[in-house]
Order: sequence, then structure tokens, then C-alpha cells
Amino acid sequence: MIEVEAKARAPEDAEERILQMGGVLDGVENHTDIYFRSPVRDFASTDEALRIRVKDDGVYLTYKGPKLDSKTKTRLELSIRVDDAVAAEKLLESLGFSRFAVVRKRRAKYRLGDAIVALDNVDGLGRFVEAEIPADRDNPTDRARVLEIISSVGVGRPIRLSYLELLEIARSSAAASGNAGESPPKSEP
Repeated sequence: MIEVEAKARAPEDAEERILQMGGVLDGVENHTDIYFRSPVRDFASTDEALRIRVKDDGVYLTYKGPKLDSKTKTRLELSIRVDDAVAAEKLLESLGFSRFAVVRKRRAKYRLGDAIVALDNVDGLGRFVEAEIPADRDNPTDRARVLEIISSVGVGRPIRLSYLELLEIARSSAAASGNAGESPPKSEP
């Protein structure tokens, strides 16, 4: 599956904006995303990610490929449901992967036609709006649509960085400025 996605900072009235556009609340979820380092390549330099996502309806092992364009976060996403997060992590560790970071968020999901619009409250980062269209192939029309949704709901320019990348930047900035008391929570639980 190709994940066509864009995100931006969420204004205070983001939910109202989504509802005015015709969005329908689909549910609220809690996510814990455990990211891994590869023993054979540097995911940061290849723009890939491997994670275990634990959410209210189950556990998912997900691979995300490199971004396919310069304006959105459109990329290949392969995800499978697994029964046990601890066993999945042990399996990955047995293959040489190591836990790198943990990202936690609370997500309110809205359906807006073929798009999913999420309001995310990310620990250590704040609120974001994210628009996503799952697709079988990379399609410029889908990319334009997610950017249109983000410009209608979000604040500022679209952000192509992942929450993991944003947290790493925030940690680096806090460490460089010596504001240890103001840094986001550590990656490890």
C-alpha cells in the first residue's frame, strides 16, 4: 500500500475546521510506536522506518519506505497485525534489530471522504493534524488532496518529518541549549 500523507501543526480550532469540512469522528486511539535500528543499514540515511505500533485495537509491525516526493510524506507502507508486541520485539532483537525510540500519541480520527484526518497529541511535541489517503499507487491527485486538507486545517507549511524525526530534533536542541529540564521525555519507557 502507498500511504499518501501530509501533516502540520494543529490550531486550537482544528476539530471545528475538520467538522465544517464534513469530517466524521471515527474514534480516538492511543498509540505507542516502538522504532528499531537495522543491523545492516542506517534507516535515517535511507529514509526508512521499522516499528511496532501498539494501539487499542491491536499490535502492528510496520515498514515504511523512503518518501516518494518532495512535498508530502507519500511512501510505501507495509503493515501486518501481530499477536504480541513483546514477542515481536524479541524476534526483531534476535535478528539484530535494536530498539531506537518510542513515540506516544493520542489520536482522534475523522473520515473525510476517502481521506483519514487525524488530530494527534504527541508526547513531547504537542498537537498536529495529519491527512492520509491509503492508495494502491502513488497518485498526484491524492497528494494534492492531502495538501489541500492540511492547508484548510493546519497552521503553517506542511511538515515532511516524522514524529520520530521531530522528537530527535527537539532532543538535540534541548541538549545543545542545556535545557535538560525542558527536554521531551526520553525514548525508552
